[in-house]
Parts: sequence; structure tokens; C-alpha cells
Amino acid sequence: MTEQEFWEFLEKMLQEGRSRQVIGTLGSVAPQAKAYIEGHALLPKNYDKLRVDDIIKMGSLLLGKGTGSKAKEAIMMILAHQSSQVALTCLAKYNLCVDRGLEFFAQMALEECAMWNE
Repeated sequence: MTEQEFWEFLEKMLQEGRSRQVIGTLGSVAPQAKAYIEGHALLPKNYDKLRVDDIIKMGSLLLGKGTGSKAKEAIMMILAHQSSQVALTCLAKYNLCVDRGLEFFAQMALEECAMWNE
């Protein structure tokens, strides 16, 4: 999967609607936390119905060198909400070699995915 294919895949999923998630904050929140919380607005309605091979493709794109930070954030947000050992493994691997500036986002995604996999 290329970055362009990922955005097309996400757009197709979003045509069915968005998930009802928290998409904002009240009061003072650290900018990194706010960005992660607001990233939930990217979740498609059926985010939890991904096939394993789509999770693997997204994980490969996340670990790829040429993938932009916005795509990586979107991928992490989707993977963070998977009740899947594969998604958890992808996020754990990414946290071992995270891109500069995405450390907080990556850690939050890993923690949230671990929660979904308890």
C-alpha cells in the first residue's frame, strides 16, 4: 500500500460515516495531547471491521521511510483502535524507531491499542 492508496482507502471508509468518538477538549490541554484526542475525528464508522491484511499493509506503511507524518498519525489512530495483536505489534515496532515529533502520538497509540487488546 502506498501513501496515496492509504488516503483513498480511508476516504472510501469515511464515505460510510465517522465513528462517534471524542473529537475535542475543554480547558487547557498540552498541544500534543490535544492533537491525539482530535485525531479521533479520523476514525471511520467501521474502524473496527478492518481485515488483517489491511492492518498489515497500514503497519508496513507506518514503518516505511517515505511516509508523511500526517499519514502516519492517521494510521496510528486507526491501528490504536484495533482489537488485534497484529496492530499492537505494528505500533510496538514503530515505537522502537519513531520519527522525531511523533513520539507522544506513537506512545499514546500504543497504549490505547494495548487497552483494546486486554
